[in-house]
Amino acid sequence: MKRLTLLTAVVLALTSLSAPTPAADPPGPVVDFRAALQPIDGFGFSMAFQRADLLYGARGLSPAKRHEVLDLLLSKEKGAGLSILRLGIGSSTDRVYDHMPTILPTDPGGPDATPTYVWDGWDGGQVRLAKDAKAYGVERFFADAWSAPAFMKTNGSENDGGELLPAWRQAYANYLVQYVKFYQREGVRITDLGFTNEPDWTATYASMRFTPRQAVDFLKVLGPTVRASGLRTGIVCCDAAGWDRQVAYTEAIEADPEADRAVRTVTGHRYSGPTDVPQPTDKRVWMSEWSPDGTTWNENWDDGSGYDGLTVAADIQNTLTVGNANAYVYWTGASLGATRGLIQLADPGDAYRVSKRYWALAAFSRFIRPGAVRVPVTNTDPALKITAFRNTGGSRVIEILNTATTETSAAFTLRGGHDRHPDAYVTDGTRSITPADVVSVRGTTLTATLAPRALTTIVLD
Repeated sequence: MKRLTLLTAVVLALTSLSAPTPAADPPGPVVDFRAALQPIDGFGFSMAFQRADLLYGARGLSPAKRHEVLDLLLSKEKGAGLSILRLGIGSSTDRVYDHMPTILPTDPGGPDATPTYVWDGWDGGQVRLAKDAKAYGVERFFADAWSAPAFMKTNGSENDGGELLPAWRQAYANYLVQYVKFYQREGVRITDLGFTNEPDWTATYASMRFTPRQAVDFLKVLGPTVRASGLRTGIVCCDAAGWDRQVAYTEAIEADPEADRAVRTVTGHRYSGPTDVPQPTDKRVWMSEWSPDGTTWNENWDDGSGYDGLTVAADIQNTLTVGNANAYVYWTGASLGATRGLIQLADPGDAYRVSKRYWALAAFSRFIRPGAVRVPVTNTDPALKITAFRNTGGSRVIEILNTATTETSAAFTLRGGHDRHPDAYVTDGTRSITPADVVSVRGTTLTATLAPRALTTIVLD
């Protein structure tokens, strides 16, 4: 019995020596450029509420400085190369700053009466900005209404919520289509049209409430109206104030075949919390508005306030991965005073200042172009937040946010191509998409030295 046991042990030992060793997983992050997750429609901003007018001298900005600000926002070579412009469809009967003038200032006498539309070709500076953006190569123009004209609503005001009166649904749909036609006349195609902004929240300024059911009912009017107009415009819905709150609107649309047919893109904001779930839809999904809270202008990268550049970089990463969004649209591009925007304009004067929030967004938008796809990343280091993308032209981008307070080195396994001369750019407290010699490639292994509390952008051709 002992001899058999000894013999068995020898056999088992020899067998274990001759058996192949299972391949070990790569020790560092793995980026699989062969696969594809969601497509990326772009990154964007808004200059609604007459912010666009500021760019064209309303408070003293000169043509030379305007050109610099436009370069920062729209140039793919010098700036962020933002590719989605969100326009505000106005509801105000005056032209006071921070209001948006309506194209229908007078009640025609009822929902079935012939409206008298008014168009000034300026739209609070948005027409000129849209034309300039088009010259920079922007192709996505997203027009969104905060409120219907006051006479179409239950509270008789453009402000303080209120609801769209059912009798005015068709007239409101016609109104939105006419706005798009005015832009078409100016040579700008509105590609994306929204009829509500934050329908789940009552604001003291222009706002209008819709329940999910009411939104579905209106979509059954707006969808056929847009189709009958012949416009090549896709409808978006519903820009709820919270990403979590948008889920109820998305579910309601998905459950109704007619409303589902009307909507091309699901849109949601994330003011009530982070994008912690994907929207329950197979449609394109945009995070269509957000800026961090705060009542003061903030130029810092990492000050712990939650209003800084690192906060925005982390939010973009989370929105694209956990939220699975196809686009990321920041709120205000440039504004005055204690703005939460990307750029602060002098009030009055011919000067501007740039925040680190801007550079956080630009580090993504400059290199990840419309039509790119996000690709899978396997990563076990919780301090590193990593996303990766493949552009239509073949270039590949890896975005790495090192949230640790110490420098670290990481070896990435690249699947689906390699590059002998990768470019790296660092954004942190002292650098803004600054070229840095911090990466090297050997075969399919890319090694990167990652600065603490910094965003490192790696571009491989």
